[in-house]
Amino acid sequence: MDYKTVKVGAVPVGGAFPVSIQSMCSIPFSRFRELVFQAKELEEAGCEILRVSVPDSESAELFASLKKELNIPLVADIHFDYRMALAAIDAGADKIRINPGNIGTENIKQVVKKAKEHGIPIRIGVNSGSLEKDILKKYSSPLPEALAESAKKNVEILEKLDFGDIIVSIKSSDVRKTVQAYRIFDRNNTERYPLHIGVTEAGTLKSGLIKNSAGIGALLLDGIGSTIRYSLSAPPVEEVTAAKALLRSLGLRNDGAEIVACPTCGRTTIDVSGLASELEKKLAGIKKHLKIAVMGCVVNGPGEAAEADIGVTGAAGKYVVFKKECGGTSVVLKDADRQSAMEYILNFAEKYEG
Repeated sequence: MDYKTVKVGAVPVGGAFPVSIQSMCSIPFSRFRELVFQAKELEEAGCEILRVSVPDSESAELFASLKKELNIPLVADIHFDYRMALAAIDAGADKIRINPGNIGTENIKQVVKKAKEHGIPIRIGVNSGSLEKDILKKYSSPLPEALAESAKKNVEILEKLDFGDIIVSIKSSDVRKTVQAYRIFDRNNTERYPLHIGVTEAGTLKSGLIKNSAGIGALLLDGIGSTIRYSLSAPPVEEVTAAKALLRSLGLRNDGAEIVACPTCGRTTIDVSGLASELEKKLAGIKKHLKIAVMGCVVNGPGEAAEADIGVTGAAGKYVVFKKECGGTSVVLKDADRQSAMEYILNFAEKYEG
């Protein structure tokens, strides 16, 4: 991924740096203590860049107080009112997200001037629901070409003001349109601005996970994108969990607990799903990469999970725990009950972490 590097607080976005994980708080500043709790929960879960809406002066006034509570960059999401952008920058925003075309020519000059003074980047956020009237008229609907053209137009607004610390997002709730729009823009992204990728308004947890994974995964496999956000109508922490899992599955991250579990078949006589879910929950805080296999039978279990650091299989209430050793996989616990097998794996993980 040959994008230029843009720094969001202490987090570099683009270049050869890892794809970073973003999320957005769903609680308004008017419920400040709840907002702080949610923001800290997201930070603890692994969110690396956090965004909050700043729609009014109360939010802008409290922005600095929220930032003091966190150790990760805080981004201000601005729509239409340039004064909120100025106030958020003064309050310490590490980046602002705007659509320059919605701010107004003179107003955007003030925003860019202040962003330069504070040394922070601007994310241009183009969505299918907020296309400029002239572009929408030209294409009749929010086609991928329309989205890419809008992004290009808004980038040029900032470039004419000699501003280059730009990150770009181009999102639709339609997966195919989103992917095509990013591909079109990226082909003409001569300055190699880093791209924030995701599928907007993707839906509930189940359908949203599928849509985001399809869109974000396709783009990352193309080498497109430097930072990601899963947009879900669900608790924001689910966005972070999903993003971590996707990056790990694509080989773009090598951290955290990775659970490998078989889909089960008629040979299965243990609760694979329950065991895998329990391990995933209890090992959610693991920082080092640990691959754990939960297999449904002793016939193929150890063989199919040979790449795992540790694994478990069993039959009729009896469990076998196996782990990777020099030269292969060996059984380390035999004929154990479920609790004993679980405790062995958790103890192994604790020692592994370190």
